[in-house]
Amino acid sequence: MDLTFSPEEQAFADSMRRYARERLMPEYAKWDQGNSYPRERLRELAQLGVTGLAIPAEYGGSEGTFVMAGIAAEELGRGDINATVFLQTHMIGGSIAIHAQEQVKRQWLPALASGERIACLALTEPGAGSDAAAIAASARRDGAHYVIRGEKASISLAGMADVAVMFARTGGPGARGISAFMVPLDLPGVSRNLYRSAGGRLMQRGSLVFEDVRVPADHLIGEEGGGFHQVMEAFDFNRAIIALACLGAAEQSLDETIEYARQRRTFGKPLALHEGVSFQIAEHLTLVSAARWLAYHCLALRDRDQRHTREAAMCKWMGPKAAAEAIHACIILHGWLGYDMDLPLQQRLRDVVGNEIADGTPEIMKAIVVREAFGREYSPLR
Repeated sequence: MDLTFSPEEQAFADSMRRYARERLMPEYAKWDQGNSYPRERLRELAQLGVTGLAIPAEYGGSEGTFVMAGIAAEELGRGDINATVFLQTHMIGGSIAIHAQEQVKRQWLPALASGERIACLALTEPGAGSDAAAIAASARRDGAHYVIRGEKASISLAGMADVAVMFARTGGPGARGISAFMVPLDLPGVSRNLYRSAGGRLMQRGSLVFEDVRVPADHLIGEEGGGFHQVMEAFDFNRAIIALACLGAAEQSLDETIEYARQRRTFGKPLALHEGVSFQIAEHLTLVSAARWLAYHCLALRDRDQRHTREAAMCKWMGPKAAAEAIHACIILHGWLGYDMDLPLQQRLRDVVGNEIADGTPEIMKAIVVREAFGREYSPLR
């Protein structure tokens, strides 16, 4: 399989890196202080084609490949890993929302593609994280509406999203009873609560509470009972995107550490001439590169409509792990300076660790690999 970027993909990567360097990197620390992310930044991403990659051109999308989504995540991750949340949520939301009824698609997809509206994914609950099939939020049909009740937890963009791709139980227990809905978050009965997270503060992670929220029946996405299958398919490609966002942050950190090791002198010579330093960097460059190509391999399989569940779980476990370990090493190799808040290394580490949890913990990823390798009868996931 040839994973060399095409001229179009390389040009896209170059534009993403320029934007990350010129617009994201200078303000990375600003959003860590709790400042609200301005909507014009989202519209800039939209103009670059980022928010419309999963949306068909007829609805205003840029209609890119999944490999291009990975490129955007990796390059934007160099400047601000948290900015990739808009790519992720709009990729997932767009890929699910294309199954909605036509009037709903025409209402929301162009607005998501243009950056005028923000979507979030409302799946996780206080009692249903890794076990997503156990969600308790309910959607009861009442004439021309569904009445939705329940709480969603640890939702990225909970504080700023305009619409949620929300999952609720319309049938019996288990995955087959779960349906997906487009739920505007300005409806009566919706409330929000923001968390105090160790990292990823730009994303305004929090909870959404739905208290008898009346949603038009035509906002059901696809058929009743089809929601769980839709979101699991989206998780597969998004796990590779998360991995590449983390790896982009690690690559930038390694680049900065290489330059620092060239300039910093100890015991009469540059740090780079001490094998205890340079060999560490060589190891992390290798591990990050291996995780990177695994992620692109996964996305290339998705572009070819080939099964990629095992590869997605592998790179979601390996990518953030390799990234966190590389950034941690960069902090140590910088000495006391690396631990200072004036450098972005500590923020990158906090942000990457949060992504080890997102879309499935390392333990869940390993369990998926076991299921795919040994067969469902040997899997700890039932």
